[in-house]
Amino acid sequence: MAEEAPFRPREQLIEKQRLFQSIHKHTHLKSPADKITSVAIPLALAGSCLFLIGRGIYNMSHGIGKKE
Repeated sequence: MAEEAPFRPREQLIEKQRLFQSIHKHTHLKSPADKITSVAIPLALAGSCLFLIGRGIYNMSHGIGKKE
């Protein structure tokens, strides 16, 4: 059987490995795009949940939207 060619050259892989191993951050925050998925999206979800819960409590305490 013929051997498959690798996706990336070995030199590129070793260079990327050195780069990522030299960064002393948490594993999930190593590349710049990871900040969006690991920090921004959960913060946006938490913020919108808190807003909706707060609005619901306000509406209940003031009797807004109550069915008669």
